[in-house]
Order: sequence, then structure tokens, then C-alpha cells
Amino acid sequence: MKVFGIVGWKNSGKTTLVEKLVAEISSRGYSVSTIKHAHHTFDVDHPGKDSHRHRVAGAHEVLLTSAVRWALMHEMRGAPEPKLAELLTHIAPVDLVLVEGFKTDSIPKLEVRANPNKQETQPETISGVIALATTGTIADAKIPVMDLNDVAAIADLVLSTSGLAARHR
Repeated sequence: MKVFGIVGWKNSGKTTLVEKLVAEISSRGYSVSTIKHAHHTFDVDHPGKDSHRHRVAGAHEVLLTSAVRWALMHEMRGAPEPKLAELLTHIAPVDLVLVEGFKTDSIPKLEVRANPNKQETQPETISGVIALATTGTIADAKIPVMDLNDVAAIADLVLSTSGLAARHR
């Protein structure tokens, strides 16, 4: 599987771009999955529901399934947060995995900037950023700057960087 990252700070437009890229790249015939890193506690089930009750009771994993979808919840129970490489082993094989977050992982990345005039990352801590996406211009940029609204061009960059552009679907 090929992996490409979308990074940026809160409210920079990362999730909106990932959503548009999934639609664009999927429409070109590629299979796409996503991994989203959250910096906060989150929950995918609701108090009182059976799956929530199983988890709260101490289940290590809870797999919830229906005719429409299934979801696996894994409780960390104090264990360290898994690295991206480990998480990728849990994803069914696809052509491309778009990763939102994981700024320090060694994968090619596009940085999304809500404000083109504000440097939002610390370049020395963010490796692999190959281009910036914003709604304006960045005069002193040392890497390509792309129009955040040109999803087709960004998809082209993602596919070519990932080695998928040469494939004909």
C-alpha cells in the first residue's frame, strides 16, 4: 500500500481536503482508506449501547457488526499509543492510505495552511513535507505551493509521489 500524509494545525482545512481527495482519487478508480490521528480522547460508541457496555466492562477489543458495516474498537488500557506502521497493518489492502496527522512520521506529506502568511509548522520537526496547500501565495516558500481548492492538481501530486499515477485504472 502507498501512504501519503496531510498535515497542518487545527482548523487549517486538513479534514476537508482529505474528504475531497478521497472522492477525487476514488473517482479515478483507486481504492483509498484513511487514518486520522486525534490528539484528544474520542469515542465511537455511546453510553448505554451494548458495545459501550462491553468496552466499559473491560473488553480488550469490541467488534461491532451489521449488514452495512463493522467497526473494531481496541482499548489501549494504558499501553503506549501505536505507531503509524503498526496501525497500517490493521488496514485491509488498498491502493492508497491517506493519513491525517502523524507529522513526525517519515512519509511524504502535504502541509495545509489556513493562513498562507503564517508558518504553522516547525520545519525541523516535520520531515517529508513536499508541498504546501493554501488559498494564497507564500513568497518565501522553498517547496511548491498549491491552490488548496485545486483538488485535481493535489490528487495528481499525491498519486505521482506515491507511484500510482503511472498505473492506468
